Amino acid sequence: MRLPEPGAYGWITLAAIIFGAWLWYRRWKTTDPTLFGIFVGGITGAFVGAKVIYILAEGWLHFGAEDFWLQIAAGKSILGALLGGYAGVELTKKLIHYQEPTGDWFAFVVPLGIATGRAGCLRYGCCLGAECDAETWYAMLDEAGVARWPAAGVELMFNLGVLLVLFQLRKFPSLKGQLFHVYLIAYGVFRFGHEFLRGTPKVIGGTVSGYQIVALLVLGLGIWRFWTRRSSAASSGHSTD
Repeated sequence: MRLPEPGAYGWITLAAIIFGAWLWYRRWKTTDPTLFGIFVGGITGAFVGAKVIYILAEGWLHFGAEDFWLQIAAGKSILGALLGGYAGVELTKKLIHYQEPTGDWFAFVVPLGIATGRAGCLRYGCCLGAECDAETWYAMLDEAGVARWPAAGVELMFNLGVLLVLFQLRKFPSLKGQLFHVYLIAYGVFRFGHEFLRGTPKVIGGTVSGYQIVALLVLGLGIWRFWTRRSSAASSGHSTD
């Protein structure tokens, strides 16, 4: 099984970032120039969060190994990117005193970006699933010929499916400004369960990974922010936007 190659699927991730920037640029041109700064704040927070959570969840397990710095350089976490990106957006909005909800745009950019990244994982053989019976119809062989659960493909399909659902949910006025919180809740639940089928290090009892703990944090953040925004809208007598 080969290590994730830092430059191998970086171009795919970069393409997703550029596409997201283009969407925000279109909105910026027609609405508010501060929105592009919020996008930059979100991207910056996402990169920091992705690295920090990777180190906390599994990067530390490579300490002392010959390839330690390669692992640290290549490793990143989508869950960490979600938490860091959310923090980056909120911090930027506070710094520039911007109070309007922006999550609905991220709700479409983020799952598309993650799906694109998982397509890169499929292409270059990283982010593998747990070993499984080679006779099962869904088994995929890694570089060493070991049959594995198609973790990257399942997550790709999940994000595309959620994207379609969110596209329909945008029609409901009661969910305006809440779509990214819905995504955080959905992804947190999905990722917690899916971790049991992924080939990530299990650090608690041999069955629970560090990413599952972070998935619960993402789930909790989504529920908390959904509830607080809904409560705030109800007390003010306005819609969630």
